[in-house]
Amino acid sequence: MEIQTSRRFNRVGVDENTLAIIDATDSLDTQDANDDRIAFLEAVRVSFIASDNGTPPTNKIYEAVFHILRICKSLELIMGSYLLLNKLDKRFHRVYRSKLPSNDKVELVVVDEAWSPFVLMDCASNEKELAGKKSSAPIDSTGFHKLIQDLAEVVIETNLQAADNKSLGNMLLFQYLVSVLDGDFVPRNCMYNETMNWTLLRESLLNMLLGSRRINYKALIKDCLSILCGLFHVCAERSDTRSPENPVAKSSDDYDKAVAIASIENLKSTSTAMQKLLVMIMELDASRKIADMESLTSRADGVRTPLVEIILDELTYNRDILSPFLQVFNEPKWKGEIILQYFLKYIVKPTVRTRRSNGSPDEATFNGVLKSFSNSTSTKSMIKKIDTEAVQLLLAHAFQAHFALLSSLHDDGIFDSEGEMRGTSFAEICKNIISAFESLRRTDKNMEILPLGREALFTAGTKLSMNFITHKQ
Repeated sequence: MEIQTSRRFNRVGVDENTLAIIDATDSLDTQDANDDRIAFLEAVRVSFIASDNGTPPTNKIYEAVFHILRICKSLELIMGSYLLLNKLDKRFHRVYRSKLPSNDKVELVVVDEAWSPFVLMDCASNEKELAGKKSSAPIDSTGFHKLIQDLAEVVIETNLQAADNKSLGNMLLFQYLVSVLDGDFVPRNCMYNETMNWTLLRESLLNMLLGSRRINYKALIKDCLSILCGLFHVCAERSDTRSPENPVAKSSDDYDKAVAIASIENLKSTSTAMQKLLVMIMELDASRKIADMESLTSRADGVRTPLVEIILDELTYNRDILSPFLQVFNEPKWKGEIILQYFLKYIVKPTVRTRRSNGSPDEATFNGVLKSFSNSTSTKSMIKKIDTEAVQLLLAHAFQAHFALLSSLHDDGIFDSEGEMRGTSFAEICKNIISAFESLRRTDKNMEILPLGREALFTAGTKLSMNFITHKQ
């Protein structure tokens, strides 16, 4: 069926006729068909974003926009549908917290009839029904895992510089799906922390997605880590404008330069979305742990290995990803926790434990790790099991994460001016990080301090000097 380019949609509304036209051009990849899709997206934008219309689009309209994002090869349509879906989600929330006017009590509002890009069916679901779904239909757990596998293949096994618009579309699709998971999970988790109602998180999209028996959870996480570390290498190479391989540096055409810059930003946005997904999973694991201790869960919730443990195993047995992971993963709370658990695997425990030291709360803290370097035996063991360079990286990144976390909490008014945390001042942390590096240098005479290590030492020394001057005054 040929669609005439002169045909245009009504810019003041979207009706069944417009949807019929989109369905009719489903398999077409002509300029006329794309023109109609562009006009359709504009009609939806005018009707539901630019106007005062408080009614959300119908599920059919959502599906049509989602369909365009998933199947179209035109860069304009890919970006247009992606941006439109995000704008619609910001205006019409599926899950949100709301205050009751009567007593100011906060409740969680879940709009059950709202369209979702996910359909998370149980194990009894009909395989043929899932296999026969159109790309306009929501994505199930298998489809989500397949999307991540495709992204991993593009990032790791192909030349991203030569990646086509389909790869760009998959990255934007992933970013959109993560934003939907985030919009569903965050208000539920906040409400759970206040009410301890585990059902709120049990019914979250993220929990149902990860709990599906249709996916190999550990394989999914490994693919996520591969994408995260692979994108770090690509972004680092492309960000160097002096590199002759950089498309921005090579291109003499303004349009090509703009496309190259946009490509870099999309890679960075995909990396950010992947980090957000991993952080959400770790937050879910933390909430699940509390629910387990309070006997709020049941056998129906199943068992899943905490994400931190999986990441630790990957960093331990695949040292090639240790440095890129530490450099790209920048969420301070969980970055610090991962490094802390990494160190605790290798710290030598005292053979004789006194009543005073047994179960000391300082042992399982960053400051406790730093104090372990005052023991030459522990330092030698650490270097032997990990190696000096890796220990430096871990210490420097942990210090950065600790500093960033304290700074953010101080800005929120949670800690005092000296950054007290669990009875440990930041000044003490600074002293101990300097002492740890000195212990490494005494143990390994040939050690060269890495740039990141020098930066950590400079920051620690500066903070100690400022603290000394402040107390003098």
